Amino acid sequence: MPLLAGAEPFRHEGGETAVLLCHGFTGSPQSLRPWAEHLAGHGLTVSLPLLPGHGTRWQDLGVTGWQDWYAQVDRELRLLRERSERVFVAGLSMGGALALRLAALHGDAVSGVMVVNPANRVHGVAAHALPVIRHLVPATRGIASDIAKPSVTELGYDRVPLHAAHSLRTFLRLLDGELPRVTQPLLLLRSPQDHVVPPADSARILGRVSSTDVTEVLLEQSYHVATLDYDAERIFEESTAFIGRLAPGAVREPGLGKEGTTAGG
Repeated sequence: MPLLAGAEPFRHEGGETAVLLCHGFTGSPQSLRPWAEHLAGHGLTVSLPLLPGHGTRWQDLGVTGWQDWYAQVDRELRLLRERSERVFVAGLSMGGALALRLAALHGDAVSGVMVVNPANRVHGVAAHALPVIRHLVPATRGIASDIAKPSVTELGYDRVPLHAAHSLRTFLRLLDGELPRVTQPLLLLRSPQDHVVPPADSARILGRVSSTDVTEVLLEQSYHVATLDYDAERIFEESTAFIGRLAPGAVREPGLGKEGTTAGG
């Protein structure tokens, strides 16, 4: 299937410090593109891949699982490590969960973690029925575009395939047991008004990780997709400050880096 316009992955060759961005479940790189461009504009190398099954039609997501999504970001991290002095990982929602697993499994290969409204579990009574109901019902209503800012839309599916949702639930339960292995500096940004991932998920993550350098930022004016919402600029500024503190000299003034590229699927 052809990619949806705007769902293309993004890559930018910048300096020796790199950032790997991971988008969310049923979403696409479009939700993180402004963040990626901001980081690239400050001279950082940036990779924002398209996760398998995303960016086309929801039926394609239904035949993929968490192993496919994680393998994509794991591969991107390894490629960045080959050419970068240090790598930071970041993500939105499920993408935040993927970033946390990269940190847990790759240890010192990851210099820091930045997550926005990270997911820790699939909520609702229906979540417990997923092992059975996924064989009876192919999909349920979508979760995309939880944004307070009017006239802004997230490019995501309008349906959630239940086989994929079941795989996501399995992944999040696995990650929960791995969170104590996360020791890197952590920047966690969350929206008190989030209609997709409740505050309890961030609280659980903060209570489980072993990081001692932790910064929590509240995004008071935004909903779940805060990277496209009113607090987007704050996310961008907090992330560059976080990277600049941990990697002095890595963040440059805008306009001094190379141009970014959009890569087709």
